[in-house]
Amino acid sequence: MFEGVVDLAAELVDLEHKMSDPKLHSDQNKARQVGRRFAELKPIVATWREYQKLVEDHAAAVELSMDDSSFKAEAEKIAAEVQVLADKLQMMLIPRDPLDGKDVIVEVKSGEGGEESALFAGDLVRMYLRFAEKRGWKATLIDAVDSDMGGYKNASIAIKAKGNPEIGTAPYAWMKHEGGVHRVQRVPVTESQGRVHTSAAGVLVFPEAEEIDVEINNEEIRVDVYRSSGPGGQSVNTTDSAVRITHIPTGIVVSCQNEKSQLQNKESALRILRARLLSAAEEARAQEESASRKSQVRTVDRSERIRTYNFPENRLTDHRTGYKSHNLDQILNGDLDPVLQSCVDMEITQKLAEVGETR
Repeated sequence: MFEGVVDLAAELVDLEHKMSDPKLHSDQNKARQVGRRFAELKPIVATWREYQKLVEDHAAAVELSMDDSSFKAEAEKIAAEVQVLADKLQMMLIPRDPLDGKDVIVEVKSGEGGEESALFAGDLVRMYLRFAEKRGWKATLIDAVDSDMGGYKNASIAIKAKGNPEIGTAPYAWMKHEGGVHRVQRVPVTESQGRVHTSAAGVLVFPEAEEIDVEINNEEIRVDVYRSSGPGGQSVNTTDSAVRITHIPTGIVVSCQNEKSQLQNKESALRILRARLLSAAEEARAQEESASRKSQVRTVDRSERIRTYNFPENRLTDHRTGYKSHNLDQILNGDLDPVLQSCVDMEITQKLAEVGETR
């Protein structure tokens, strides 16, 4: 049982040798790649070795119980422990999204609902920043276009884990479940008669791509510069510091204006562009492998929702998993773990079902 882990254990030993070689660390991208794979395999191999030892202990206890019945209870106790570890190892060996070990870029866009939608987009941005902080991740608002009343027309957040997180704990493994349309029901600040309105904001989630993942040639992009603008379209900078990059082969356009430096805005735009290109490539690969895989919702139509935030009832509902709670205020303050755990659990259940179908 678990014969395939033998190869993973051999790979782990090879990675240990590579990490001890000073030459590896001269290439930071390669070093990060090796480090992430090591962090992914280490808990699996450790669990497998513990499982092997328990299997041996159980066999010894069974053999001793044939001569001495007092060992029977010990054998039964170890058998239960073996089963627990076997279940744990099976969960660890479920085929994972190959991008689950990545950091993430989250884009929040206002949609139907005008200024109220932009204010809600601002609420989502703050929720993600607080959630990242509570998980010990580093979150940076790398670009934003403000609305007139203090919300966001659109915003981009980069979220990075510290060190090399274990499998399933990196930002993308959790945040990818946020992709889609988020609907809000509440009384807008612009509503004079106290009526509840419905509006929506869209969230797009992309795995952060390193240069080793996506190569962008200068011949493939067009870079335009312009002056940054604030709410109402007024200029907030007297120099052409904002940058718009168009990836000619795909038509993807990325704009950044948060930084005062044109160079910094260009780096931020390239960072977002790499993430989008990596996500597009992975989505195309996945669709080839499975026609059942669904892409993220890329419109901001109120009818295509993954989640509803009902302020009058302090209620959140996730329409994919059926998760419902009445602590919306706490969730908006960053307590997203239970919500996202329901999404992770659903993903694991689906993958277990897929594994069962292929057997």
